[in-house]
Amino acid sequence: MQIEIPHYVVSVARILAKEGFKAYLVAGAIRDTLLGIEPHDYDIATDALPEQLIALFPKSIAVGAQFGTVIAVQQDSHGENFQVEVTTLRNEEDYLQGRWPSKVNFVRNLEEDLQRRDFTINALAIDFAEKGIAYLEHSMVDTEYAMTHRHHYEFTLLDYYNGQNDLANKVIRTVGNPVTRFTEDGLRPYRACRFASQLGFSIEQQTFEAIKKCLNVSSLVSVERVRDEFMKLLLKSPKPSIGLNLLKDSGLLQLFLPELIEGIGVEQGIGHAFDVYDHSLRTVDLAPDNVKLAALFHDIAKPKTSTNDGHFYGHDQKGADMTETIMRRLKFSNAEIKEVSNLVRWHMFYYPYNEAELKEAGKPTQQIEEEGKELKFWSDGAVRRFIRRVGLENIENLFALRIADATSEPVSMWAPEEIVALQARISKVLEEDNALKISDLAINGNDVMIEFSLQPNPIIGQALNYLLEQVIEDPNLNDKTQLLHLAKEFINKNA
Repeated sequence: MQIEIPHYVVSVARILAKEGFKAYLVAGAIRDTLLGIEPHDYDIATDALPEQLIALFPKSIAVGAQFGTVIAVQQDSHGENFQVEVTTLRNEEDYLQGRWPSKVNFVRNLEEDLQRRDFTINALAIDFAEKGIAYLEHSMVDTEYAMTHRHHYEFTLLDYYNGQNDLANKVIRTVGNPVTRFTEDGLRPYRACRFASQLGFSIEQQTFEAIKKCLNVSSLVSVERVRDEFMKLLLKSPKPSIGLNLLKDSGLLQLFLPELIEGIGVEQGIGHAFDVYDHSLRTVDLAPDNVKLAALFHDIAKPKTSTNDGHFYGHDQKGADMTETIMRRLKFSNAEIKEVSNLVRWHMFYYPYNEAELKEAGKPTQQIEEEGKELKFWSDGAVRRFIRRVGLENIENLFALRIADATSEPVSMWAPEEIVALQARISKVLEEDNALKISDLAINGNDVMIEFSLQPNPIIGQALNYLLEQVIEDPNLNDKTQLLHLAKEFINKNA
């Protein structure tokens, strides 16, 4: 096979070989190359022991040395650091907590090392020594060109477990007995579903059936590891619904996200052709990466809020609460939880739009009222409150979620003009430099304390929130004298 290899990877192999050690390129880089995908990670297997690797690579990161893995850090001519994972050839025994081997044996044989790998498509290797890669002329290797460019090499593919055949047939299959592989490491079943979804492959039948037999082991894997595989599935799959259905059918989804399964069979009535579960998956497929998680959770509360007649009152607020609970359980960061739950909370916004209303929107509110017409359009104050609730930084993501939600249904009554019109209104409001947050007010907490001789007190924050609401409705009130007058009235009434 021909493979393009960056210089920094070749450099690591040269250092190993010059010291008399074996060096093999293994796993994902070969798989991706054969699939026509540019590799992002390069892993080298060697017979050098961890302590020898640390000595050979002074800048190495030895976080996995007890398992034989060292991260070798190499620089190009511009001083940019690159990392190559270098692992001593090994086999493993006596796995604990469904994930970690309690016993690691270092070996000298590549085939024995590859035998412990998860799937045949990841058990491929090439021998760097085959073409004398370690002994390239120094004049070529050490030039700036060589240090900043990739090189093409022709190698014999080492494939002991028919991984190349499975790649050609688009099949995910374990190396050896699938029950043994999944009993060793409970994360592997999640990886099987993720690879199938990401690559558009199928899971070989015995391998898939083994997932169901090993759920007790998968249940022991830390939620952080499960979350990471789950997010790779969502973000790296052309069509995440394939992987999500594999997780459901295998029983894995029930282990970490049972709330999603509750949507199966929950029909939605008018405006929907699919049940809650299928609608959620279709929305995820259409959503851009930055809102895929919100797309998955946007209707998560419908099963719990259903009135059995096609209504789901309050499912947006309940959904935001459930989203926060689920994401905390899966150990997402506070920032991620806040962002996603906020999108779920406001995904049901409705900006009344039709052609007649759009024409009226160009007139001042007073003129419309004077003409005796019912005002259905949002006022500027309503637009400002919408921006404040959602957060200006989240508006575009909310629109993306709304579009994915609506377009996932073939019978949707939604019109894209709604978003276009609301975007125009928001732009207009922002151009007017209105106050949208407390820091935009013409006064602050210190002003209030000084004016009314107050010590720090919760009522000060309450007064500022009250003032902001008044200014959102009428921006002309954002004047220090007027705000202090309103603050006095509020404090006297609520103190």
